[in-house]
Amino acid sequence: MTSSRPYLLRALHEWVLENEMTPYVVVDASLPGVDVPRDFVSNGQIVLNISPGAVRALNIGNETLEFNARFGGVPMQVFIPVEAVLAIYAKENGQGMVFGAEPGGNLPPDSDGPGGGKSKGGEPASKRPALKVVK
Repeated sequence: MTSSRPYLLRALHEWVLENEMTPYVVVDASLPGVDVPRDFVSNGQIVLNISPGAVRALNIGNETLEFNARFGGVPMQVFIPVEAVLAIYAKENGQGMVFGAEPGGNLPPDSDGPGGGKSKGGEPASKRPALKVVK
């Protein structure tokens, strides 16, 4: 089956907007193909406001999330593979969804997926920090 992530992204984006709140996405900026303003990346992640007032030409496709925006007054085309989106939530109350790894997805080598999550000695590797929304 295809990934459910783009469908959930579109639905949650619409839901947040219909409730007159501001949709934010958390992106893993370290994945290949992610084109975001590197000056705003912190700990390998970037949080982006994807409301209609902040971006132009937003397209949440089945493979990519793309839009035009200004960062520090400089216009930029942002390109994000959908699998790099870690979460979508409403800025005002933090409600939304954090995405986990999907079956058959492209898992990083240190993940808990098949073939991952083990150190060279065969013991479980340490867990990566979990994403938390802090108000």
